[in-house]
Amino acid sequence: LVNQLPEANLILLRHLFGVLHHIDQNSGVNQMNAFNLALCIAPNMLWLPSPTGPEEESRSTKKVALLVQFLIENSGEIFGGDIASLF
Repeated sequence: LVNQLPEANLILLRHLFGVLHHIDQNSGVNQMNAFNLALCIAPNMLWLPSPTGPEEESRSTKKVALLVQFLIENSGEIFGGDIASLF
């Protein structure tokens, strides 16, 4: 799916998740592991197209957070192994 994104979107995601991965790698110092980062970032990344009830919104947010956590933890494999070169 990543390879099907427009190039500008792919570059943006690669940089975003590169930064998040770098923060996760230093979680021993900053207390921000992939799970914590995902909880902070997920609500701003994807959301349901129409208003729903609180239960559905909560389930949706949890699913998005799991996806964001996965992308952070596997950003090198997903967006290219040389993600550290962005810095």
